[in-house]
Amino acid sequence: MGFNIQINVVLVIWFVVCVGSIDADQFCVNFYSKSCPSVEALVLGVAKQKFVEAPVSAPATIRLFFHDCFVDGCDGSVLISSTQKHLAERDAADNKNLAADAFDTVNKAKAAVEAKCPGGPNYPVKKGRKDGKLSAASRVTGNLPQANYTVDQLLNLFASKGLNRSDLVALSGAHSIGFSHCDGFLDRLYNYHKTNKPDPSMDPKLLKALRMSCPPMGGNTDILSPFDVNTPFKFDSMYYNNLQLNLGLLGTDQALMGDPRTKTLVQFYDKYGNNFFQDFSSAMDKMGSIAVKTGNQGEIRKDCTRFNA
Repeated sequence: MGFNIQINVVLVIWFVVCVGSIDADQFCVNFYSKSCPSVEALVLGVAKQKFVEAPVSAPATIRLFFHDCFVDGCDGSVLISSTQKHLAERDAADNKNLAADAFDTVNKAKAAVEAKCPGGPNYPVKKGRKDGKLSAASRVTGNLPQANYTVDQLLNLFASKGLNRSDLVALSGAHSIGFSHCDGFLDRLYNYHKTNKPDPSMDPKLLKALRMSCPPMGGNTDILSPFDVNTPFKFDSMYYNNLQLNLGLLGTDQALMGDPRTKTLVQFYDKYGNNFFQDFSSAMDKMGSIAVKTGNQGEIRKDCTRFNA
């Protein structure tokens, strides 16, 4: 179940953003049934191999998907490379730590599909969205949650994307796998809410361990800490158990346990892991439908990193 969630549900699903099709405009599960019926198998093969080489590629691609969808919709615009005259989304400040392994997975999957089909939690994924014609770093600010957001800020942001409270808590469960750089939680270790003290809600042992890895200044920017200290490479509901033990890594993680509007869902997903998988899949589907481009709103790129014109 965990491996399918990480690879099949994430990489296969989102990669089709930049594959395109010669079929009529539509957005559905069976979009490639005629033009490229093996698309899922092709992408899955690449994704599995990449996962073996670099396990971080799975959570990294979930994050890449999130960062794409929340900025002008799911249109592959985060894949576009910057030029000397234009700063694209992927080079915005909020995207500076997007893992190269995620981009590499998408590019390799794109090559595999183009070779086979030129021109054109395990859940049924709608396909057929077109690639966006805009990718600007200036569009990122305000469209992605910050590590110190309050639950109010998170709920408002998610609502602006058509996502509700359950979607917020379920999608936060993506932090069951993956890692964060120190700058994502440094303020919780040393200067929480500008008090010059650590976040009092953080488990003391976790605080001590994180301080050893992340000094207040001059630390190694390559150091990563797992979101889930217990099962960092397994997609499960342990994330929610950790929050109840004050083991959340980011401020936005732990905040879910501190607010009554989200606390009950944290406890529910911890107790009923299957419901978490179901709601996560549903929320991924909803997120993948944000501002989908169809018709002349988008294009079908041959190269995920460049516009056609």
